[in-house]
Amino acid sequence: MTEWDAGTYRARHAFVFEASADLVDGWLAPRAGEAVLDVGCGTGELTARIARSGAQTLGVDASAAMVDGARARFPDVPFEVQDVHVLSVPAPFDAAFSNAALHWMRPLDVAFARIRAALRPGARFALEMGGAGNVQVTLDAVAHATRTLGLPDLASPWVFPSTAELCALLEGAGFRVERTLLFERPSRLDGEDGFRVWLESFGQAWLAPLAADAHAAVLREAEAFARPRLWDGSAWVSDYVRLRALAVVPE
Repeated sequence: MTEWDAGTYRARHAFVFEASADLVDGWLAPRAGEAVLDVGCGTGELTARIARSGAQTLGVDASAAMVDGARARFPDVPFEVQDVHVLSVPAPFDAAFSNAALHWMRPLDVAFARIRAALRPGARFALEMGGAGNVQVTLDAVAHATRTLGLPDLASPWVFPSTAELCALLEGAGFRVERTLLFERPSRLDGEDGFRVWLESFGQAWLAPLAADAHAAVLREAEAFARPRLWDGSAWVSDYVRLRALAVVPE
């Protein structure tokens, strides 16, 4: 399981929420007075953005560290520690939102079913997650490193669906998909150590089976593999691919 550090997340990975402000404003388009559920709220920046619309907003995340960080930064916005697979809310919401979180939430069919159960008829669900091809160079780099070092393959902790796969999952959970968008978003990882910091932060669970010496060796080999592919001469630029959807609960 990934042990998140809210301070490091904000300091080194703010692009994750900064790049998706238009997902709130343009896709979710929250309205004053409605109830909005933010699933996988992380450190709460986008939850707070939703709340500034006047919506009654609740942010939920499986990480207690992230929720603590969100509460400290945004004390006027409610946050709860909840696992989406057993999500429980006291009353149905008018809308749900999720950014950069669902690709962690295996199995997705259960996650979408629980989100659907938290919404009233006519409610909408705006989401962004990693799509097919997301961080493929990083996936290839770790696979190359383990092969080169004679180590067992490591199973990725993420699921990055195609547009068709996401639509099938949403429809299977009872949503009607209104629109989707799959797009590349090259993402700058600040610092000479940007690739390594990203991998150590987001890849904790991925690399967890490795002993300390093997862990360090995989980081070195993966970084060497990725450098000619992701280093642009002044910064690491990761090959992010994002998948968005707007779905509704039929009346």
